[in-house]
Amino acid sequence: MDLQKRRRGRFTYYYLVHSYRQGATVRKIERYLGRKPPAALAKLTEELGDELAVRQWGSELERIRAEYGSDLAEMPLAIRRKELDTFAIEFTYDSNRIEGSRLTLRETASLLEHGITPANRPLSDVQEALAHRKVFLAALASNERLDRANFLAWHKELFRETKPDLAGLVRRHPVRIAGSKFLPPPPLELDRLLDEFFTWLRAAWKSLHPVVLAALVHLKLVTIHPFGDGNGRTTRIAMNVALFRKGFPMLDIPYSGRQGYYRALERAQASEEEFVFVRWFLRRYLQANVRPVRTLAERRPSDRPAAREA
Repeated sequence: MDLQKRRRGRFTYYYLVHSYRQGATVRKIERYLGRKPPAALAKLTEELGDELAVRQWGSELERIRAEYGSDLAEMPLAIRRKELDTFAIEFTYDSNRIEGSRLTLRETASLLEHGITPANRPLSDVQEALAHRKVFLAALASNERLDRANFLAWHKELFRETKPDLAGLVRRHPVRIAGSKFLPPPPLELDRLLDEFFTWLRAAWKSLHPVVLAALVHLKLVTIHPFGDGNGRTTRIAMNVALFRKGFPMLDIPYSGRQGYYRALERAQASEEEFVFVRWFLRRYLQANVRPVRTLAERRPSDRPAAREA
């Protein structure tokens, strides 16, 4: 996004401008800022980025929500539960695998569906897989507001068995992210940053588009990096809780696509431009959820998504 100055007569006017491509057409979105450079340019840039995201992809996102709601309404309760269980298994596998778990998808499914513990795998990987699904499903079932107390409680339950010395505790030591140029905030800033985040969330929950909200919940929390370990897993749960409660399909970030995910996070963190990650997230979300448009005459009952076999 560019800060542009435009001279008209004796006065200079400031605009925040961004050009983007929609199909074969290049479009422009801009916001008038006044006759003086704004002090809070970063915040204005974020707001314009959010507006751009909704303008560029809003119709596709609303179609996803409508189709998802229609599918759920037609789906028997037993199949809905099976679909959720299947998603929970895949989400648990990918989220833990991104963070170094050695369990395969088949081993994760056997463990979570049938209680079969895989041989020759670290006990901590088994315990964290069991804890992840439990915390994830409990978070979806809860009607409690996503606040600091619940967020810390999720982390405590995730790592109670494997990392009891840091489970549920805001870190009091500096950390570095292996392979990343981004340096997380120092421990003295964390309490303030978390308070600011949850204050932001209360307002954003009502004002932002749900998919943009989910992207920013994940980005902001993982950038704060409040824990000594387990930040990614906890914040990806928060991301999906936001989508679920807003009536949108949830998103599993696959282990196979982790490099693009890492790059998008790091670019957004290093540049302090949140829209870098929001744009990546929206494209990934559309890729996972957009279906071909069909006429009513072309739609058949067999076109509806069937429950996946475990």
